[in-house]
Amino acid sequence: MRLLFSILCLLVATSMSAQMNKIEFVEYDLDNGLHVILHQDASTPIVTVSVMYHVGSKNEKPDRTGFAHFFEHLLFEGSENIGRGEYDKYIEKAGGTLNANTTYDRTYYFEILPSNQLELGLWLESERMLHAKVENKGIETQREVVKEERRQRIDNQPYGSILQETMKRLFPTHPYNWPVIGYMEHLNAAEEQDYKQFYEDFYVPNNAVLSIAGDIDIDQAKVWIDKYFGTIPRGEGEVYRPTIKEKDLPAEVRDTVYDNIQLPAVIQAYKVPAQGTDEFYAVEMLSTLMSRGGSSRLRKSIVEDQQKALQVGSFPIALEDHSVSLAFAIVNMGVDPGDVENSIDAEVKKVQTELISDEEFQKLRNQIENDFVSSNSRVAGIAESLANYHMYFGDANLINTEIDKYLAVTKEDIRAAAQKYLVPEKRVVLYYLPKVNETP
Repeated sequence: MRLLFSILCLLVATSMSAQMNKIEFVEYDLDNGLHVILHQDASTPIVTVSVMYHVGSKNEKPDRTGFAHFFEHLLFEGSENIGRGEYDKYIEKAGGTLNANTTYDRTYYFEILPSNQLELGLWLESERMLHAKVENKGIETQREVVKEERRQRIDNQPYGSILQETMKRLFPTHPYNWPVIGYMEHLNAAEEQDYKQFYEDFYVPNNAVLSIAGDIDIDQAKVWIDKYFGTIPRGEGEVYRPTIKEKDLPAEVRDTVYDNIQLPAVIQAYKVPAQGTDEFYAVEMLSTLMSRGGSSRLRKSIVEDQQKALQVGSFPIALEDHSVSLAFAIVNMGVDPGDVENSIDAEVKKVQTELISDEEFQKLRNQIENDFVSSNSRVAGIAESLANYHMYFGDANLINTEIDKYLAVTKEDIRAAAQKYLVPEKRVVLYYLPKVNETP
């Protein structure tokens, strides 16, 4: 059986390597500082046009949180040359789709279009960068949209505040302290001039990456890019980046949150190295080992064998300044949350003291490799990966080489990461309990 498993792992690994063909791309800078990345793939007649701005919630003022996410909504309102509500219609009429998302570190906009509509996508994104409508009518409309989104996703969602409650305790000084969506009182207090200033400060070409992937003619794409983006003025001054380095917590932070839930939950969070560092790759593989798939350690032990939890998980939150390793468990009815916490701690202790088996290690490598191939199997994923790699690391070619960093992680590295970072004295532990149990 062990020999059969080894053969199967070898076949899977060989197959993965065969799929990881090098992704070719062209990159250059415009005079205004806009970084451009172009990847040609004629296999399907589609193109992804994307712009990533190096601004997320961490760039906000402490009394004006939620701006980065707010702009994700506001910049679909229209521009000087696009009527209110017309942005989506241009894409729909062209047979495409569009979306955007915001994190603690960046904001990302993209359109997926038939390849003969590349120029349309470039025009729309250039309008967003130069001529967006940042005025009261759109602000008031989107303010209510975002407030309702916060109610649905955080305030009225069972367990919805876990990340918010965890991050504000794990990062008492760094701007990762507040949620990406912001706080309601800040959304209410912000005025038109606040938003105009944010747009002028961050939505500038020298704070952005234009990444295009798909069925394109690169020479023609360059002509259109120069036409629509070349005359946009460079932003004035330095783009604000927080320089705070969060120290380790002086002691374990332990707290209770009462929520509209039926079953208790246990959350453990640790500050770990920033994304892209050698130790982060080990931490990420450790999280995969602990909770990925039906045979993962936490699930097999706590859900299946001990039947103490309905659901368990462990995942890294990859961030630019400091990352997070977060574990959680939804406790089964009648089980003491403390028993579940002890069971999680026991599994962590095992990986801190024992090397994982060869079979488990090979399975882990196969999972990581599969994820890497899958994330770059479509042009939309390639466009985003290229932008991410350049923005965070100044090296778009990591799209071809980052897998080597994962595969260089050893069993000893995983054990060492668990020993160094999953330290009880430096963590946040939250118990989520049903509100009916709250004492007056």
